Amino acid sequence: MRSLIHRRAFYGLGLALAALAWMLLWAWSQSPYARYLDHGDWTQIGLAGAICSALPAGEVLFPAALYIAGWVLMLSAMMLPTVLPVLDVYARLIRRRQDRAQLLGLAIGGYLAAWMAFGAAAHLADLGLAALVRRSAWLTFNGWVLGAAVIGLAGAFQFSALKHRCLERCRMPVSFVIEHWQGRRDRRNALRLGWRHGLFCVGCCWALMLLMFVLGTGNLGWMLVLGGIMAVEKNFAWGRRISTPLGLLLLGWSAALVVSGMA
Repeated sequence: MRSLIHRRAFYGLGLALAALAWMLLWAWSQSPYARYLDHGDWTQIGLAGAICSALPAGEVLFPAALYIAGWVLMLSAMMLPTVLPVLDVYARLIRRRQDRAQLLGLAIGGYLAAWMAFGAAAHLADLGLAALVRRSAWLTFNGWVLGAAVIGLAGAFQFSALKHRCLERCRMPVSFVIEHWQGRRDRRNALRLGWRHGLFCVGCCWALMLLMFVLGTGNLGWMLVLGGIMAVEKNFAWGRRISTPLGLLLLGWSAALVVSGMA
């Protein structure tokens, strides 16, 4: 009975933290600084532009700090509910240890680190594409090509063996924790456990996360939809049933953009 109460409290806390992240994102999106959640030329205008101009290396460091803050909030809102089963198993395994809070924090940190690495790579790729568009008159007037390519890639990835292998690892939290927690070098192993789970999570969800760069990284509605899809795919056995319809939907969307753009 006590174990059940602890589990409910753990899930309640995790979901409350995710809800707090959603509230902070909503408040940010409603503020005068909402544009800082999205990509664009906001580093050249307003308060952000003034700070970028005033600080040494401000044009690099300040945008990076805002991007990281927004990305961490997005991850907490979208991905924290999907990782709760693994964290729950790990928390129960170390529940009698005095340093359990620290170990759990390191596991969460390792998980976020994997997604931050992906976010940094995606951000650099986004900046590269933006620079390419600025140099190409054709791409400037045919931006639908990039959107169709990203959406088509996300649709095709739904059918890939890599996605399904990563999903299977994510759907087996007990075996995953037992495999990656040896009880030696505790802090290092806690960080490694979170990092490895984060890598599998990135492996099955990266293509869907890329859609945020098409739909708008500050679009809370799309964030909620994609977060829900990823939570269902990862945490429920019947989640595999939505992979094929979702892939077909994305491929159809991509094809519609191509037809519309070439018309």
